[in-house]
Amino acid sequence: MATIPGRDIVVVAASAGGLEPLRTVLGGLPADLPASVHIVLHMSATGGRALPHILDRAGPLSAESARDGEPLRHGRVYVAPPDRHMLIDDGRTRLSHGPRQNGLRPAADPLFRSAALFGGPRTTAVVLSGSLDDAALGSATVERQGGAVLVQDPAEASYVGMPKAALATTQDAIVVRARHLATAISRLATQPVDVNQAEPPLDLRSEVAGLLSGGPRTNPDTHAYSGLTCPDCGGPLYQAGEEHVSSFNCLVGHRWSPQSLYEEQGANVERALWLAVRSLEERVRLTQELSEAALRRGHMISAARFAAAAEEAATSADAIRKVVIEIAVTDPEPVVGE
Repeated sequence: MATIPGRDIVVVAASAGGLEPLRTVLGGLPADLPASVHIVLHMSATGGRALPHILDRAGPLSAESARDGEPLRHGRVYVAPPDRHMLIDDGRTRLSHGPRQNGLRPAADPLFRSAALFGGPRTTAVVLSGSLDDAALGSATVERQGGAVLVQDPAEASYVGMPKAALATTQDAIVVRARHLATAISRLATQPVDVNQAEPPLDLRSEVAGLLSGGPRTNPDTHAYSGLTCPDCGGPLYQAGEEHVSSFNCLVGHRWSPQSLYEEQGANVERALWLAVRSLEERVRLTQELSEAALRRGHMISAARFAAAAEEAATSADAIRKVVIEIAVTDPEPVVGE
């Protein structure tokens, strides 16, 4: 059995409430860390450009926005830029504008899974505060390929979704408080590891290759149709199970975890209902104007019909508005990892 000197690829995922623990981690890492650090922080497509500068000041390691094809260097921090997935392939950082994963770009799963494919037992995955469950599948993949998984203690995380989801999909993840994560990362980077890497599944190889070339493809002949449609493109979703984690993939490569799909469906329903309210309110204004115009011309029957239509539209708009508010109040929040 071969032995490697340590885990020299560190991948980190953070979302809501994750910036402060991320700064804490970077502040505790040594300048001579024998590993490269790769960070995905969920952000909007137009935001987060100041993040590398913020993280560069957090500790002794130099942080920069990742560039496509840049070689991995120890003691460096690579930050996923807005609206790009960051992956690791053949000792280099790679950027992809491929389909969103879990409704996100950048997403943590592509980074974690590509690191697991390329680095195997050389990989340490770190999951910090965040909502929903991005990085859960990626954490399971890292563990299966012989890597280590560190999870911020949910008891101290501002948002427990991502930490709990990662713990639910892994068997040997280590729960660590934020202030101790740097020590754990440094120890894993310098601790020899016996290599007993599992053969990467074909779906993983295909997915990473697809993201690097423009977008993974789902083969409908090897996946079961779920009866659901993709919130991003409207195409059919096929259900897959990997690393004991269920996911829903469309033909063009969008991937959804069950929880992210649940949340996106809810958002789409709300958008559709508010659109209906807006359309009905416009109908109220139009029919009121038509009623008034009919009255001015002395067309009493038409005026009454338009007035009745305006009242009906107003009643319908109020009813739908009430439904939207009730859904927001009563919609159950998924419980991850329990």
